[in-house]
Amino acid sequence: MQNPKISIIIPTYQRAKILPKCLDSILNQTYRNYEIIVVNDGSTDNTSEILDKYKEIFIKQNKKFKIINQENKGSNSARNRGFKQANGEYIIFWDSDTIAKQEMLEKMFFTLETHLQASYAYCSFKYGFKKFQLWEFSPQRLKKMPYIITTSLIRKRHFPGFDENIKRLQDWDLWLTMLEQGHQGIWIPEVLFEVKTGGTISRWMPSFFYKILPFFPSVKKYKQAEKVIKEKHRL
Repeated sequence: MQNPKISIIIPTYQRAKILPKCLDSILNQTYRNYEIIVVNDGSTDNTSEILDKYKEIFIKQNKKFKIINQENKGSNSARNRGFKQANGEYIIFWDSDTIAKQEMLEKMFFTLETHLQASYAYCSFKYGFKKFQLWEFSPQRLKKMPYIITTSLIRKRHFPGFDENIKRLQDWDLWLTMLEQGHQGIWIPEVLFEVKTGGTISRWMPSFFYKILPFFPSVKKYKQAEKVIKEKHRL
């Protein structure tokens, strides 16, 4: 097998219904030099059966497909566990509800190969019904708000690991940590993937909700998580 340039790390927990679509979108990628590391974070549905089936499919296509089973410890633990097994020069944390366009990996890889100053490449995306167009990378904007999602291609040597004590806004914490270490991102101005919401109301809420409903449980949880990140990074 060819040494992989990209390690795709998939943390998953109780997402058996959407997992096949996620894995199919990887199978359909135009970029082919990758390995897959799935960390099953204590799922009790039929996740294991689905992973065994797809492992056979990927191996037939000469792709490395590693399954790691662990007791439920949370997404950050699962991501870090997968990272320890990664052999690629680049890594991408690909959540099990993420469905990518065929050219996503190819465009992210080409962007980092041609922009050596960047440590990671991120793109616009859809979350349920909402399209997030995003912006050019800005350290000032990043310090004010989370806008870069976890599904970004990262140079492995620049990845600091996820803080397993952070339970929400983990992606914001990651990019702020990398910024403090001198690492910045580069934006691809295209919608290259969508995050499925399982047919339920998206966890995303319009910004005005946070102003007019300060005592709404979801708003309070978000504000508390935001406070934790700002205190950690002295923002």
